[in-house]
Amino acid sequence: QVQLVESGGGSVQAGGSLRLSCVSSELVEHRYCIGWFRQTPANEREGVASIYSGGTFYADSVKGRFTISQDTDEKTVYLQMSSLKPEDTGVYFCAADPWGKACASGWWSRSFRYGYWGRGTQVTVSS
Repeated sequence: QVQLVESGGGSVQAGGSLRLSCVSSELVEHRYCIGWFRQTPANEREGVASIYSGGTFYADSVKGRFTISQDTDEKTVYLQMSSLKPEDTGVYFCAADPWGKACASGWWSRSFRYGYWGRGTQVTVSS
């Protein structure tokens, strides 16, 4: 049973930065696919970025502004967010697919591909 805990959310002005952390209870082995999603009341849960041994993926809306990375302790995945915009506001969740199929299949942004989820951290960007 993989448990995920997110942290690092907060309130910032547009143009600011935040770094989110996702700590896993298990070693994030190379085959794992770890994703960051965000959700607003008006929208479905949207895939923001994912990482696995084969590389990284980003939504078009965040390319060039967000960076997903994995710590050398192999239990923490980060989402560095820069040049934040009000439309980046939402609850950010990290999710894990221990078998890596979400990433390997190309369906990294589909929430149903992930079996384990954290409880989320709120990000609010004001204009």
